[in-house]
Amino acid sequence: MTDNSASPVTTSDPATAQKPAKTPDNKPEKKEDNFFVFLTKLVLIVVIFRSFIFSPFNIPSESMLPTLANGDYLLAAKWPYGFTSDSLPFGAPLIPGRIWAGEPERGDIAIFKHPVDGTDYIKRVIGIPGDTVEMRGGQVILNGEAIPKEQMADFEIAPSPNTQCHVMSRTVIKEDGETVCSYTRFKETLPSGESYEVLDFGPQFQDNFGPIIVPEGEMFVMGDNRDNSQDSRFSAEPGGGVGMVPQDLLLARASVIMWSTDGSSEWLLPWTWFTALRGERLGNGL
Repeated sequence: MTDNSASPVTTSDPATAQKPAKTPDNKPEKKEDNFFVFLTKLVLIVVIFRSFIFSPFNIPSESMLPTLANGDYLLAAKWPYGFTSDSLPFGAPLIPGRIWAGEPERGDIAIFKHPVDGTDYIKRVIGIPGDTVEMRGGQVILNGEAIPKEQMADFEIAPSPNTQCHVMSRTVIKEDGETVCSYTRFKETLPSGESYEVLDFGPQFQDNFGPIIVPEGEMFVMGDNRDNSQDSRFSAEPGGGVGMVPQDLLLARASVIMWSTDGSSEWLLPWTWFTALRGERLGNGL
């Protein structure tokens, strides 16, 4: 019997063998290209983080003692008050006006641009639009009601390159021989129940102010170091008072102290970065 079924035919003839399809060369990326892409992404992430989430700020004065001291470095939240061109690096004019605007709350520690000279200032928000603010004998009166003011133990801080004893402070030598600057301290409590500490040098001309009504879109701010602060009690002028601050100048809300130095460190001596550290201030929420 003859098998007539077809069967596959194979051949080893190189002339008839099917050649494999060519594939494009997969050349590895150059390391320089990889690093450039990584660096670009890193810069973009940092810019977005600093512009819209958190940004570092440092405290260059004593107007917010005892809450903030000269030499404190803090993180401030950028999103609570919305965003303007001032939120961007170098104030790039890419945002029209203020977007996603949020109004500050009484008691917030707000960072904002000075209404005249444009420098960064930090103060506590005391009055919001519609509030009537006045001060009598060093006591804040909000909407006709005196803000409770309770004396506490004196605030003490060691003198250093960043912190000098004010002429109105008292210099005290402790039992261990340490010299400190001592200030009379009070606790104020807002109608919301939020409390914070303030310093008071005694009777001063700025202890009496107002009454004044906070206009729409603005805010009344004060420094916690009440007798050493150029704030809304003073007319806005370069390097001085800020007057009523437009909310469109808001930058961020202070959140936490992440570093604090007494100013005695030297860049070329790394160990002094830690001997100058005021560790008791780290992590203090604001």
